[in-house]
Amino acid sequence: MIRLKIFGALLLLPLALLALPASAAVRVFACEPEWAALTQELGGDLVDITSATTALQDPHQIQARPSLIARMRNADLLVCTGAELEIGWLPALLQQSGNAKVQPGQPGNFAAADSVRKLEIPTLLDRSQGDVHAAGNPHIQTDPRNIAAVASALSIRLQQLDPSNASQYARRQADFAQRWQQAMGRWSARAAPLRGTPVASQHKGFAYLYDWLGLREVAVLEARPGVEPTVSHLQGVLATLKSQPAKMVLHAAYQDSRASDWLSRNASIPVVKVPFTVGGSDAAKDLFGLFDDTVTRLLAAAAR
Repeated sequence: MIRLKIFGALLLLPLALLALPASAAVRVFACEPEWAALTQELGGDLVDITSATTALQDPHQIQARPSLIARMRNADLLVCTGAELEIGWLPALLQQSGNAKVQPGQPGNFAAADSVRKLEIPTLLDRSQGDVHAAGNPHIQTDPRNIAAVASALSIRLQQLDPSNASQYARRQADFAQRWQQAMGRWSARAAPLRGTPVASQHKGFAYLYDWLGLREVAVLEARPGVEPTVSHLQGVLATLKSQPAKMVLHAAYQDSRASDWLSRNASIPVVKVPFTVGGSDAAKDLFGLFDDTVTRLLAAAAR
């Protein structure tokens, strides 16, 4: 009887193993939620992803926590924005992880900003001017055209790192590209009335969004990027808007909205809380929801 039970268990073992989920082929450390979401679209069950930040955190300022070091140490692929966005914390994290595979210059190190045209590249570098990035504005994820370009490059990198599953990555990228192109057409059509609309920004974080939709930035609340505006500077912005009125003022979901709220009250214009990345609002659950919600919020503000 015992032998029969053992024999039966051995017969069932292959079936049990088939029922177990296959382990992911590539362990991915994403610096921001948008790249975690994009890698998931391209990799599906073939990737195991950790995001170092959430939509409610400033991606410029993250602590190299032990949990992040541990995940970085085991990563096969690092996917970050680059363009100096993570310069305040990523180098230390890379050093402490001791993971040779994801160091700069290695195949396991992927910078999304390398795949797109950068805007607002400074002609003069002076740190007294605030959080200025030598490579240009790093907030590339606010333009869906950039997402498409990054997706193509990231798929190629995944295929290089995991050649045995290259055909699956290529298939998923082709599917994503088709759905994304259709969505971009829909977003552009919906947002057409926004073209030429004058807006104010709390932070210089929307250059790519404005370039895509044709919005016109007439004022920035921060006198220097990343530095909280003073009352006197806000009053100067208010005076500027008397001659160059704005229809709305934008801030990212992770930012303290006090400066935008002040301008809203005193200039009588609506505040738009832009999701900025995946998870920045209840509707921005994925990349498609991110742009659906962004366009919806801008249109609602413009209609007021």
